[in-house]
Amino acid sequence: MAIEFTKYHGLGNDFILIDNRSSSLPVLTPEQAVKLCDRHFGIGANGVIFALPGENGTDYTMRIFNSDGSEPEMCGNGIRCLARFLADLEGLETSQESSQPLITYRIHTLAGVMTPQIMPDGQVKVDMGLPKLLAGEIPTTLGSPDAKVINQPLAVAGQTWDVTCVSMGNPHCITFVEDVAAIPLEIIGPQFEHHPVFPQRTNTEFIQLVSRDYLKMRVWERGAGITLACGTGACAVLVAGVLTGKCDRAATVELPGGSLQIEWSELDQRVYMTGPAEKVFTGKL
Repeated sequence: MAIEFTKYHGLGNDFILIDNRSSSLPVLTPEQAVKLCDRHFGIGANGVIFALPGENGTDYTMRIFNSDGSEPEMCGNGIRCLARFLADLEGLETSQESSQPLITYRIHTLAGVMTPQIMPDGQVKVDMGLPKLLAGEIPTTLGSPDAKVINQPLAVAGQTWDVTCVSMGNPHCITFVEDVAAIPLEIIGPQFEHHPVFPQRTNTEFIQLVSRDYLKMRVWERGAGITLACGTGACAVLVAGVLTGKCDRAATVELPGGSLQIEWSELDQRVYMTGPAEKVFTGKL
């Protein structure tokens, strides 16, 4: 049986999207997803995202298999791509005439319910929820389970890094550096990801502070390696910047694939991410 797919990217973080609304289980196995994500022998992507029927009153359910076959709790760039995919499936057209969101989805994920909104300019704004700040929630064994992990020393790759840890439904380890371009991600990234203080492994973000409202970021993603962008990572980075007193509650986060607008609201303490999601091509498996 042929399976139709559409490829999207969010700032170069690319995904294979599959209309899985007729079944509550993904139509592909993690092993099949690995083959599809291969950039030489498959379609090429950071992950495969399935649009499944909603659960517990939500509109849809999101499942994602990474390029290594693992399943993350959530993906910020991925959920923007999913929202655009759903809007395209439903025939929604963007319009510059209104300032209000064209449509809001309630998406069930392993990290909880997310609410992406398609904006008139085609950008997607996502309520990413409340960040989790306690070590036991992230999870990490850096410090006691009921304490925040802010500027804690961590020995990796022969040097000590000051790290701040945040969960956006998935674990992130953030460290501020002088020059993100100088970080050998392919060497250091895996050592952070598999460090024993992170029992579920971790995403790792290296951040260069340009100003209080502008940050440069490079990321090593758990299960995907070096990617051009990471939405949950950008959210976690802003939270870490606020916790360490380095940045404002709203800032531009520049990634190799482009920029995201991130806000950690002082009113409701929720994190909001706004950025693009673009269709690349469609096909059949």
